[in-house]
Amino acid sequence: MKVIETSGLPIKSWCHDPEEGALEQARHIAALPFAYHHIALMPDTHQGYGMPIGGVLAMVNTIIPNAVGVDIGCGMLACQTTWREITQEEVKEIMGHVRGRIPLGFQHRSTAQELFSPPKNAPIAGGEYEKARYQVGTLGGGNHFIEIQRGSDGHIWFMVHSGSRNLGKQVCDHYNGLARKLNKKAGSAVPPQWDLAYFSTNTEEGRQYIAEMDYCQAFAAENRRVMGEEILGAFAEVRGMSLGDVAVRTVNIHHNYAQLEQHFGKDVWVHRKGATSARAGEAGIIPGSQGTKSYIVTGLGNTESFCSCSHGAGRRMGRKEAQRTLSLAEEKRRMDERGIVHGLRSAKDLDEAAGAYKDIDLVMAEQRDLVDIAVELTPLGVIKA
Repeated sequence: MKVIETSGLPIKSWCHDPEEGALEQARHIAALPFAYHHIALMPDTHQGYGMPIGGVLAMVNTIIPNAVGVDIGCGMLACQTTWREITQEEVKEIMGHVRGRIPLGFQHRSTAQELFSPPKNAPIAGGEYEKARYQVGTLGGGNHFIEIQRGSDGHIWFMVHSGSRNLGKQVCDHYNGLARKLNKKAGSAVPPQWDLAYFSTNTEEGRQYIAEMDYCQAFAAENRRVMGEEILGAFAEVRGMSLGDVAVRTVNIHHNYAQLEQHFGKDVWVHRKGATSARAGEAGIIPGSQGTKSYIVTGLGNTESFCSCSHGAGRRMGRKEAQRTLSLAEEKRRMDERGIVHGLRSAKDLDEAAGAYKDIDLVMAEQRDLVDIAVELTPLGVIKA
């Protein structure tokens, strides 16, 4: 970790060479009058919208929708199975069953699913509820994925990366717009071009956003859980097993959220945008890119990071840049040589190729004081939306 001094709070960075765009955004949040103690940047940090991805911000009685992001509750599910061996043909067969069970990309389910109702003080989620019933248990697009992996513990694992689908975006867009209007009306000193409009948590609007955000987190966790059940069903189908005979343990975590925690003797709203909680002894998931290892980790409870760690490898280039500059042949060769079943077919798929992401080994080395590695996971098959 290195300390970067600013005109506001110090920035404590586990990213040894953060890009200038991310650093500028970090300076903005360090200058916020209600930011607390310091800003933390994880080793996967890169420029986001308003706040850098891989950033951790603690605030007193204040919450910022853009410091959580549009995919509220986005996170990871990892499941250790009872399987000790798997053939490539079984990987392909499971992936085929998964595609038949889980809608990908913009696809929704054809029938409404059971889903817990939002609270009364969550009007946006309430208005989106019926649509959300068709989206629970669906992967979504972008960087969301399903991966089958071989663990260093001798088990076959699978992993799901997904979030709150359109529900989270609708909530974020509404409350970010509302916060911008209220901040302008109140003459806020925070420049609007920073995209860091905020609420006091003591206001009705702030309380409503928190209720909506909490519901989106619960929806995202349920979304991953339902997909996990479908993937277990695909495993069971391949070998004629019962569902209960496939899973050993499951970890299900968020990496886009805010919650009230105590740090340095004060109750603060900790915003983790592309960052994961890593309290002492807490299980976490740090995915690499398709083609590289992922990790099940145990948190070390480092107070200087607000007990946080990275949420993944982090992008080293934007989507359009990756499509424009990466070699499809080289990216496919990298996957094929490692025996990974993948879906790289054309230049448009390069936005999520391994070459678009940072070196996961370096990312893990930079946060060795934040987490211990419990299990290394080597990819065997990848489904991208």
